[in-house]
Amino acid sequence: MFQPNMIDGQLHHLDMTQNTSESDLARIRDEEFDSTNTKSGSDNHEGASGDDQDQRPKKKRYHRHTQHQIQEMEAFFKECPHPDDKQRKELSRELGLEPLQVKFWFQNKRTQMKTQHERHENTQLRAENEKLRADNMRYREALSNASCPNCGGPTAIGEMSFDEHHLRLENARLREEIDRISAIAAKYVGKPVVNYPLLSAPMPPRPLELGVGNFGPQPGIGGEMYGAGDLLRSIGAHSEADKPMIIELAVAAMEELIRMAQMGEPLWISSLDGTNAVLNEDEYIRIFPRGIGPKPSGFKCEASRETAVVIMNHINLVEYLMDVNQWSTVFSGIVSRAMTLEVLSTGVAGNYNGALQVMTAEFQLPTPLVPTRESYYVRYCKQHAEGTWAVVDVSLDNLRPSPAARCRRRPSGCLIQEMPNGYSKVTWVEHIEVDDRGVHNLYKQLVSSGHAFGAKRWVATLDRQCERLASAMATNIPTGDVGVITNQEGRKSMLKLAERMVISFFAGVSASTAHTWTTLSGTGADDVRVMTRKSVDDPGRPPGIVLSAATSFWLPVPPKRVFDFLRDENSRSEWDILSNGGVVQEMAHIANGRDTGNCVSLLRVNVSDAQSANSSQSNMLILQESCTDPTASFVIYAPVDIVAMNVVLNGGDPDYVALLPSGFAILPDGTTTITHGGGIGESVSAGGSLLTVAFQILVDSVPTAKLSLGSVATVNNLIACTVERIKAALSCENA
Repeated sequence: MFQPNMIDGQLHHLDMTQNTSESDLARIRDEEFDSTNTKSGSDNHEGASGDDQDQRPKKKRYHRHTQHQIQEMEAFFKECPHPDDKQRKELSRELGLEPLQVKFWFQNKRTQMKTQHERHENTQLRAENEKLRADNMRYREALSNASCPNCGGPTAIGEMSFDEHHLRLENARLREEIDRISAIAAKYVGKPVVNYPLLSAPMPPRPLELGVGNFGPQPGIGGEMYGAGDLLRSIGAHSEADKPMIIELAVAAMEELIRMAQMGEPLWISSLDGTNAVLNEDEYIRIFPRGIGPKPSGFKCEASRETAVVIMNHINLVEYLMDVNQWSTVFSGIVSRAMTLEVLSTGVAGNYNGALQVMTAEFQLPTPLVPTRESYYVRYCKQHAEGTWAVVDVSLDNLRPSPAARCRRRPSGCLIQEMPNGYSKVTWVEHIEVDDRGVHNLYKQLVSSGHAFGAKRWVATLDRQCERLASAMATNIPTGDVGVITNQEGRKSMLKLAERMVISFFAGVSASTAHTWTTLSGTGADDVRVMTRKSVDDPGRPPGIVLSAATSFWLPVPPKRVFDFLRDENSRSEWDILSNGGVVQEMAHIANGRDTGNCVSLLRVNVSDAQSANSSQSNMLILQESCTDPTASFVIYAPVDIVAMNVVLNGGDPDYVALLPSGFAILPDGTTTITHGGGIGESVSAGGSLLTVAFQILVDSVPTAKLSLGSVATVNNLIACTVERIKAALSCENA
């Protein structure tokens, strides 16, 4: 049953009609008067006004609606507040009332509900008004007492907006946070850390429109590892007790990096030829006595410093270094795997200033003969002045000691300074302690010289990748040259496909812990190493069993000559057995650097009718990327489907083009003096080359099939014949 409500409305007077008798009108009026002054069946009711009392005989009996009548009309009102004549007559017959009584009861009920609603609405508006009045007074008081966070002086009302005022208060709070961290750091480094102004510019959008990090599978995710182990994922999150120690270590490492990047003698001593700076270890220990502890027994120190100007905005450069996927893609020739384990701070003021990340990474040389270097470290980014940033790494092995650790990073990283026209000056410092006893004798000279993993290689790689990105985004492409791809979308798709090919090549040629190489019988340095990997559900690679084979050997020929020979389509038939001696023609190319050797090409192998009858490679296409810098050169290629490449050249999605890359990694043998400023790919004195040849071949299209010894023998013969052809061709050139 519905609960009766109090009716508190005004009476509607009855109109006199000729069809209603005086006695009936009096009775209806009396009953209506009585019912509208009844509080829904309760005992409390209001009396009539004095005027009404004077006009009515005092002896008149007043009648109320019964509780049942009121409840029934209340229930009907909830369903239908405006009954028509038919409904009113039906209701009056059921309740024993006159239709006019029912009509006036509903009119009075509607009036009452409207009055109650307006009264409630007025109360709400009055409360809101009071709240706004209080907020207004509070903001006025706050503005009158506002002070400048920088100088502490008063700020007059009207000088700044509400939003600006709140931003200034937030800035002050963040500055207090930096002061607190500086106080913690002061206990570690022995003196307060300078408080630098915060950058107010917003963080650039990520990813970039054509960011290098967007191309192909990300090695940081493990897409190229073919079921790699969980070594990089085995380190868990830090406890709360570890975090202050990590912050202290990162702040001290940042100060050390800045001093290492800026100081000269006696900390850095020029080499005899004046091209390199050699670290004075005794002076280093005197200046930085604490650090991460003494050098472990059996470890060697590798320290180097290099400076260059690269074609990239300093803000974008910071983002590439702080995003693990973009960083590992830009440096895919050096970083085989990388992962961010924990983000301790995302930075302040909308950028990476103050960002702190715990990371793990594996660093490689593109050969199976040099073990990779795994490192567990914290990366810290800080802005030191307007347009000047620094990013530093320092090992955390002292927090999680491991007897298997063979490498640790003392404060290493780069100082980035803004230059005009979108350029940046980069000063890179690499300071590593490593157990290099597992390095093959063929590469010992290169590794011990510091050129394999040193600052020169990092800077040269960064410079080349910045040029590649700039050329990829270029719009003023000359149309006069034959074969130049001018379609912007086609250029982007082809470069994206080529980058995925390069990343896949690097991921399959090094001695990463994710790989299991098997050495075939050979003659020492010329041993061929093979491994098998299963390709399943990967649209970018043909399904089945992939056999990889690689070998490294020395050539008494300068790296530049080896590079020019291998990348030239006119000399390809001298070493490429799979081309069956056909004529190789360049169909299209994209230049992506100052050096003419830095380009992506689409080649076609034209074989004769007699050859094509016995070959499935008639009119095949080859996608090739050649790239060179002062520390390393690469020629990487893969056969591609003609139909798929037409889609790519028209701007289609390149991720579904199946690739199995093969190629060459050309490194100096360590006897060459490398100079970054002497010209791309040039050196002061000529030396020999260390050449790694690597093939990937689909030996069975069924992933569950077993590898046959015949397939291994075929690949072994293929790589051996290729090596012999290269040696013969280059020895004739060198004679």
